[in-house]
Amino acid sequence: MKIAIFGSSGTIGAAITRRYQYHYPECEIHTFSRQQDQSNRLHHTIDYTDELSIKTAAEISFQNIPFDIIFVATGHYLPLLPRDRRGVFAALSARVGSISDNQLGGWYAYRASKAALNMILKNAAIEAARRYKLSVVVGLHPGTVDSSLSKPFQGNVREGKLFGPEYAADHLIRVIDNLTPDQSGKCFAWDGSEIPA
Repeated sequence: MKIAIFGSSGTIGAAITRRYQYHYPECEIHTFSRQQDQSNRLHHTIDYTDELSIKTAAEISFQNIPFDIIFVATGHYLPLLPRDRRGVFAALSARVGSISDNQLGGWYAYRASKAALNMILKNAAIEAARRYKLSVVVGLHPGTVDSSLSKPFQGNVREGKLFGPEYAADHLIRVIDNLTPDQSGKCFAWDGSEIPA
């Protein structure tokens, strides 16, 4: 199995990398981030604002062997999926991107950005299905993870709903492992439940 993890220096990206290394020690894992990563020999340092840097890293890591799973905390790499077998493109989204599930209001920019991401994933799923029949393109909501991003809001998180990065990563990997092509274009929570659009 060959896996690409973009944004591997972030809290969730790093946890996903560690958990894949633990669960699938024989797989080939390529990590991508702005910062150098000594923990993975197949790390590619990229500048997300420099398209050439991203293209070069993609070419170096691809080498005509498609990725079975592409996990994205940032970026877009659909053409690297296999055409002849299941391939997963999963991007970190959030429940707050659901328009029909919005019960609290607020967080305008964050909600709008996640709603936009979900629409991009839906579009990408439709287009990917034309060339990559067994592809799965989804958004994943990790729950509220103990990270620098969630620190200011952790006081409002219900008891038992603040997850450690490893816990969230294990659950997201389980969700990815069970996805099927007919679920492409949707968004799923850490527990496998579908998040409405």
